[in-house]
Parts: sequence; C-alpha cells; structure tokens
Amino acid sequence: MKLKKIDISKRQKFIISAALLSASLLTIQLTNVSWRYQAIFGLTILTYLLSAWSLREGVSGIEWLTVLILPTLFTAGVGLFYFLLPASWLARLPVAALYGLGLYALLLTENIFSVAAIRNIQLLRSAHAVGFLLTLLTAFFLYDTILSFRLPFWLNFVFVFLVSLPLFIQGLWSVKLEEKISGQIWFYSLALSLIVAEGALALSFWPVTVSAGSLALITIMYVVLGLTQHYLSQRLFKRTINEYLTVGIIVLLVIILTTHWGG
Repeated sequence: MKLKKIDISKRQKFIISAALLSASLLTIQLTNVSWRYQAIFGLTILTYLLSAWSLREGVSGIEWLTVLILPTLFTAGVGLFYFLLPASWLARLPVAALYGLGLYALLLTENIFSVAAIRNIQLLRSAHAVGFLLTLLTAFFLYDTILSFRLPFWLNFVFVFLVSLPLFIQGLWSVKLEEKISGQIWFYSLALSLIVAEGALALSFWPVTVSAGSLALITIMYVVLGLTQHYLSQRLFKRTINEYLTVGIIVLLVIILTTHWGG
C-alpha cells in the first residue's frame, strides 16, 4: 500500500515555521542562563533552515543568501533582546507572539522578493515597505543588545559595522533583485555600514541610555538606507530628501535635549 504524499502549500509552511520558532523562543526561557547564547545561536541556525525549507521552491543562486538574511537576523535580534526583558512569562509571551507574526510577515515578504526576481508582481512595493520596517526593527534589537554590554568604543564600532553590513546588503539588493550582488551594492553597503558604525563610536562618548542610543542608530539607518533605496530605484527627489532629513534631525534633537549632560 502506497502512502499518500501530503502537499503543503507555501503559506502553510510559513505558518508551521513561525509557530515552531515561536515555541522554540519560549523554550529558551527554560534553559540555564549559561547556555542562553548557545541556545540563541541554535535558534538562529534553525531559522535559516526552516526559512530555506519554506522558500526553497522559488529561491536560487544568490537568493539563498539575500532572501534568507533578514529572517535569520530577525531571530538573532529578538532572541538576544528577549533576555533583556524581565524574567516573567507575562513579559515574554507577548514578545514571542509578536515574533511569530513578524517572522510570518517576513517569510511572505521574502517570498514576494524571490518571485519578483523572476517576473513582475504587484505586491512588490508593499513587500519593500514591510522589509524596510522589519530591517529597522531587527537593527534596533541588535543595536540595543550591543550597547547594553557597555563595550569599549572600538568594539561598539566593530560589532555595529558587522551587524549593519548584511542588513544593508539585503536592503539594497531588494531594490533591483539582481542575480548577483553587484559591486555597486557592495560599495554602498560598506559605506552605509561605516556611517552607522561611526555613529555608534560617537555615541560611546555620549551619556545616552541604551534605548536612546539604539534609536539614534536606527534613525541613521532609516535615513541612509531610505535615501539610497530611492536613489537606486531612480526615485530620489528633493521632497524625499527633505522628508528623510527632517525625521533624522528631529530625532537627533530629541535625543540631545533629553540627554543628561551634567555630572
């Protein structure tokens, strides 16, 4: 007697992956504190594998890197941020639930990118908006974790640069969805990562809180990534520049005015 093959749609795979990873995130809370980073690393690898399984029908070539970067780093960011929360189910259950929803949205977004690399698709603009938002959210979690360690300024520079680079690569690649990462994408990704890392270096000497510092860094990312994406898509107009710069200046002023500069 032959076993009937069970066909699982992509959307069902997304739901299964998001549910499994959300449950795994909650399970990490039960692990010993000394094993937390190993557990997060394992969860990050599992995210890549499940994302690859969910998206494999439409992924090829460089997309095995570019399409899967954001879901993987999103898990790493949430996992690291997770341990900065109060050690109670009341605080961590909502985060795990929101993580599951965010990951599901990310898988849908990356699926659109993989399909749009082959043919035109109407949902691409919405996918760019969701991808941009979740890139900023992922960066906030990662930057917040780095700054919470109160590392020396040069380590803040190095770690923020290393974290920013893959986020910029996937964010800029998604504009044109090319078959390879072009020299132009590499150049801009390295340059923009350097800008954000220099921001982290400068903030190391400011008496800002961890949250304020993380907000400042993602504001820098918001401005430079947004403007570069518009430039690559040939939609960079004076009004767009003014809008991004206005947001950046307002956030910077708020951080300066709310910083306690006294001893």
